[in-house]
Amino acid sequence: MSDYIIETERLLLRNYSLEDFDALYEIMSDEETMQHYPAPFDEEKTRNWIIWNLDNYEKYGFGLWAVVLKESGEFIGDCGISIQNIDGEMLPEIGYHIHKKYWRRGLGKEAARACRDWVFENTDYDMIFSYMKYTNVGSYATAIANGMKKVKEYPDPKNTISYAYAITRNEWEQLVQPEKMSNKLSS
Repeated sequence: MSDYIIETERLLLRNYSLEDFDALYEIMSDEETMQHYPAPFDEEKTRNWIIWNLDNYEKYGFGLWAVVLKESGEFIGDCGISIQNIDGEMLPEIGYHIHKKYWRRGLGKEAARACRDWVFENTDYDMIFSYMKYTNVGSYATAIANGMKKVKEYPDPKNTISYAYAITRNEWEQLVQPEKMSNKLSS
């Protein structure tokens, strides 16, 4: 198996390693990037984030993966699937963090879309979620762009109010079917 779990037009997603610490810390310790979290991450929280994902790979066969630019190999963030408490239920969730110097280029959407497809192609989940603080317009715009619909709004001690977006396997199949047909016709 290659080192990469997912390849998109511009990105490669691979398992984290502890060598990613410095690049990840630059992202997770940034106040603007982490404005929708209770606080930016310190060194210990950043290290624990990598370890948590390494554990998730063992436990579930997935986690958040390191996102690197194909063109340069530069680490620009993470994206992937984790099991999250969404209004009292432990559910599969797509999450991501992209370095702010790469915001508004569609990279988060590209990575999240690839993870959405990966879930439905490689797991038995019938629904995948994304949840975020109600103020995180960028995250829910990405969820909507990837075919998700708002399914829940609930009080959350961490976020005051959280929004949950989701897409079902059936909705995903309806969404990607025209893409697959178009690709077959053009090849």
